[in-house]
Amino acid sequence: MFFKTSICTSTGNCWEQTERLAQELETAEAIVIGAGAGMSTSAGLAYDGERFERYFSDFREKYGIRDMYSGGFYPYPTLEEYWAWWSRQIFVNRYAAEVGKPYRDLLELIRGKEYFVITTNVDHQFQRAGFDKQRLFYTQGDYGLWQCSKPCHQTTYDNEAAVRRMVEEQQGMKIPTELIPRCPVCGAPMTMNLRIDLSFVQDQGWHRASDRYQEFLRRYRKGHILFWELGVGSNTPVIIKYPFWKMTAQNPRAVYACVNLGESACPQDLKSQAICLDRDIGAVLQRLLQGRSASSAQPE
Repeated sequence: MFFKTSICTSTGNCWEQTERLAQELETAEAIVIGAGAGMSTSAGLAYDGERFERYFSDFREKYGIRDMYSGGFYPYPTLEEYWAWWSRQIFVNRYAAEVGKPYRDLLELIRGKEYFVITTNVDHQFQRAGFDKQRLFYTQGDYGLWQCSKPCHQTTYDNEAAVRRMVEEQQGMKIPTELIPRCPVCGAPMTMNLRIDLSFVQDQGWHRASDRYQEFLRRYRKGHILFWELGVGSNTPVIIKYPFWKMTAQNPRAVYACVNLGESACPQDLKSQAICLDRDIGAVLQRLLQGRSASSAQPE
């Protein structure tokens, strides 16, 4: 319904809109958070630049890879090289990375509220920050999970111990052959549980999270609900962005908020129900927390 409508990139003065967002956070019956890659970028988990050089300069020199995203699609000639790359990428983004401040700030802002998080991020930052696992739906997979590459069955497997060993024992951008993970059912090589094609495994945990998310939406579909989009780009708008627009349009009591540096927008038809902030996510969250602290410090 929004593909042919005009797009609004601003809904007013930045800090006035921040104050409006603060008010919505206090008064909304429920908050649905939709988070994309921009959230982790704001937390310092960039896939390119200095951070890429720090961990993958050898892969850049040998293969010409320029960032972590494209490196995941490179046609490595052997499984030993494929898993040298992926074990390192999993380790630095899933197990070694510190929890980003924007995630901790966001949790503090919604503490005690009725909330649910849907995210396309796969780095486990929400879980590690302390968000309730029963209120999380990570739709595109998890760096911490593997699946059969065929796939011959709909099960995923935790990979932390194996990944740490691969990182420790890899040499010359290759892991030892005996560390190549294989499916315990059919013997085929394992692969990442990431949604890159139709082979993506949606295991029981995925379906339970999806059901909880849909139930949350049904419970508050007619109420004063805040759909809060954080760092969602244009690569997969059908997962978070378009549904948030649609659900806001269907509910006159709903509010849509978008915080995303360089990519904050909403349909013109939703302008009266929308808050668009073209600002760094971390800076906005910090200002919201500071405003709350200042308000609570004022004498009654």
